[in-house]
Amino acid sequence: MSCPPKLNSALATLAAAGIRPGNYAPPLHRLLWRAGAILPPPHLASFGLNFAFSATWFSVGWGTLMWLTVWSRETMSGLMAFGAALFAGVLFGLSMAAYYRYGARKHDLPAWSQIGPEQ
Repeated sequence: MSCPPKLNSALATLAAAGIRPGNYAPPLHRLLWRAGAILPPPHLASFGLNFAFSATWFSVGWGTLMWLTVWSRETMSGLMAFGAALFAGVLFGLSMAAYYRYGARKHDLPAWSQIGPEQ
């Protein structure tokens, strides 16, 4: 995959820290990188960015799946389904943001803003 130099440097830093590739470059991030999005690896992103990213995609994905498979058949209102998906997304987002923040501190990783094109 052809990546910007800063992203290549960040991925090399994460690999050198001993973190597994599937953990520092999750599938959704790799897909977005291939599409041209400049999104920092989750270990190097801020708590807020990790929270917003994880909460958003989980709320939309899980809420849609639950609506199509369960909630629409149970006559659950759209507002209640939206609230349940939002609540689940917030919990998931907080969990993932805390997990990646813990990993960054454990491995003493720099912030995304401190990564240069060639480290």
